[in-house]
Amino acid sequence: MKISDFIHIVILILILLLFLPFLAFASDNADRGKTAQVIRIEGPIGPATTSFVESGIETAQKRNAEILIMSLDTPGGLVESMRDIIGAILNSPIPVAVYVSPPGARAASAGTYILYASHIAAMAPGTNLGAATPVQIGGNIPSFSTKTAVNDENSPGANDSREPESPEEIKGAMEKKMVHDAVAYIRSLAELRGRNADWAEQSVREGVSLSVSEALKINVIDVVASDIGDLLSKIDGWEVTLDDRQVVLNTANLNVQTIEPTWRIKLLSIITNPNIAFILMLVGIYGIILEFSNPGSIGPGVIGVICLLFGLYALNVLPLNYAGLGLLIFGLALMVAEAFVPSFGVLGISGIVAFVLASTMLFDTDMPGFTLSWTVIAFTAAASGGILIFVLGYVWRSHRRPVITGSQGLIGKEGRVLSWSEGSGYVMLGGERWRAYGDKNLAPEDRVRVAKRNGLEVMVEKTQHNP
Repeated sequence: MKISDFIHIVILILILLLFLPFLAFASDNADRGKTAQVIRIEGPIGPATTSFVESGIETAQKRNAEILIMSLDTPGGLVESMRDIIGAILNSPIPVAVYVSPPGARAASAGTYILYASHIAAMAPGTNLGAATPVQIGGNIPSFSTKTAVNDENSPGANDSREPESPEEIKGAMEKKMVHDAVAYIRSLAELRGRNADWAEQSVREGVSLSVSEALKINVIDVVASDIGDLLSKIDGWEVTLDDRQVVLNTANLNVQTIEPTWRIKLLSIITNPNIAFILMLVGIYGIILEFSNPGSIGPGVIGVICLLFGLYALNVLPLNYAGLGLLIFGLALMVAEAFVPSFGVLGISGIVAFVLASTMLFDTDMPGFTLSWTVIAFTAAASGGILIFVLGYVWRSHRRPVITGSQGLIGKEGRVLSWSEGSGYVMLGGERWRAYGDKNLAPEDRVRVAKRNGLEVMVEKTQHNP
């Protein structure tokens, strides 16, 4: 190949590289507004769901999508995560359709609020929604407070201090506040989207649910569609309000693309599973215990710290019962104490009992999807019991083992006579030369056994198996 030909090829490649960005830009413009982006949300609503929805809206905007469809199937979830998702929908630069699918799916509890917030509310046949009554999480009862009587000057004792309310009264008052707040919130969403606000309030106050046909009939949802293609066909030409302006949807014959969760969202989804978070925390605690027991091993400590940090992060965003957490830590402390202060099982068994009880109450049992599996509880309890049995066996064997150090360690040890005269001399014991006394008839190279120790001298006696 001539040098001139080579130069021509290089120039041609450079020209192509310069034009690639313009070709990509032209390709993006060719697809502008021609896609419908879909994200799939299954299971409890939590921090991972929030991240997925927010990144999904951002990705759909970058892909110049006409609409983002959120395929939803959830039993409910955390209030804070739900509110974050609703905030993302309300501030979305593109229309968001929440589609309860596939058949058999549900939009219960938090899912109902999210459905009400969407620009288009759709359901597949055989689905349902509702049961939107909020549940207090965390297991905390507000602290007692003394309140003064107010407002009614004619009532007896109006200026006197009232007695402190009972925990039941305070808990009831807190539940009423939560329900009133939830009712106001879902009614505001219903009014914003022009949907049935009365049924929304009933779902919050009474926990009622609706089938898909009833939901369409009383204006809770906008459309029933058998699949995403059917949904896009039915909402073509509809007007939705977006940033205080009316937008006409052009959804007929759109290309449908699915947005997959990133590795970060997948990781967040895994570690915020209550069972995984529980195991991570236990692995972290045991790893740190092993590191302290064997300083310098490094591996258990590093793995323990990483797992413990992941576990604590997950516990921070999950509906944690702090009484259960305290009991869990107490149970682990008892099991650890058994290893360092042997009590022949008393501390260890008490720790396992506390551990199992704490596991059953660690997460709020009324929150769908945020409870510990009995299989996980049984497995971790059995593993902890196995460790306890190993420790107890080790301690028992240590108590029965002969002493091998100090003064007592010499008793019964065998050696040989180095030199001997008139009942005293020197013997070799375990590689050490000791001054000894004993039988006058001993001679060099005789095998002897230590019978007693007096300071730096030992009393020896002739063994029976001397040649």
